[in-house]
Amino acid sequence: MAEEKLDLKTAFAIFKDEKHIDRPIMMGVLKDVFITQIVKTFGSADNFDVIINVDKGDCEIYQNLDVVETVEDPVTEISLEELKALGEDDYELGETFTRKVELKDFGRRGILNIRQNLQGRIMDIEKANLFNRYSEKIGEIFTGEIYQTWAKEVLILDEEGNELRLPRAEQIPGERFKKNDTVKAIIKSVEMKNNTTPYIVLSRTSNDFLIRLFESEVPEIYDGLITIKKVVRIPGERAKVAVESYDDRIDPIGACIGVKGSRIIGIVKELRNENIDVLQWTSNVPLLIQRALSPAKVTNIDMGSSEDDKIKVYMSPEEVKKGIGKGGCNIKLASMLVDREIEVWREGPADNAADDEEDVLLADFSNEIDGWIIEKLQGIGLDTAKNVLALTPEDVAKRADLEDETVEEVFRILRSEFE
Repeated sequence: MAEEKLDLKTAFAIFKDEKHIDRPIMMGVLKDVFITQIVKTFGSADNFDVIINVDKGDCEIYQNLDVVETVEDPVTEISLEELKALGEDDYELGETFTRKVELKDFGRRGILNIRQNLQGRIMDIEKANLFNRYSEKIGEIFTGEIYQTWAKEVLILDEEGNELRLPRAEQIPGERFKKNDTVKAIIKSVEMKNNTTPYIVLSRTSNDFLIRLFESEVPEIYDGLITIKKVVRIPGERAKVAVESYDDRIDPIGACIGVKGSRIIGIVKELRNENIDVLQWTSNVPLLIQRALSPAKVTNIDMGSSEDDKIKVYMSPEEVKKGIGKGGCNIKLASMLVDREIEVWREGPADNAADDEEDVLLADFSNEIDGWIIEKLQGIGLDTAKNVLALTPEDVAKRADLEDETVEEVFRILRSEFE
């Protein structure tokens, strides 16, 4: 019994100092485990007292027995004759005799059940504690060391050896990690799957990750002097961050960028050279669009008759390419920023583009591309070869309402012109 007590004392110290399990909780678990085993061994726990000694770190169990002449239920009764055999001569019929239950009374199998049950309950508590601890940290930045890399995710360990996952979908495109690399990410979610260890997911593509990086680099944002109103990202390519200052003395854009880019450069490096545009927030949607499409100059904006209509943005031919951006990235982000699809339209007759000697009008491809296809492309503001090639085939197919195969053939024809 002394050895079993020693095991319990050692367990109490481990639970308290290393397992982050509060002692009151541990007392409750111990009591519940012993009561469960009492029921299994004796059939009932109604006449048993389980006392957990917090100071000593051990457990005492007592069985209360009614003193009777003839025993019918040995679990709840004891005879005067048996008491006398035990040297207890001071009891009378109808009184209660209390005896101490030793661990050996449970038998070897019972003791094994107690240990296994206790270990299982402790593991459940640890899982719950881990789940709760990281659930409270969702949205915070985590920095850890990579322990293992796989094709679909990266495994990272915290200081206590708990596992966190960075799935491929939450990594910035093009990132490559190796063992022992230090990685910074945001805690995105914590899930319990089939009662296993909590599945903790990190993210480097989340908009919140970019917001936390700005908070860490720009004191005015952390202090609340500057507010990030909205963030839109195409991870690894470009992001737009709309900021606002409630103090006229503070330039929100200058504060976010820093002297000679000193503040934003660290964020850009952390995001693998993702381009970040910081712009002044406004509730005036047309003005916000103009700022979002900068450096391209907008000459006119047609907001449409309802919020379901596409917004048409008109630009001079030489500004269209800048407004759309590489692969349509700039126009995509502007659309995401105002939560409406934006289309770029050329202002003025299409033949104005002929001034660009390096470009070719779509009309010049009439021998290779059907006229109705050219008309559809011109209808969304694309009237030269380079205007089309500046977008992705997917964007062109969607905006011009063309089949993917048709657009791929158009791209093949136009690319051959410049090869």
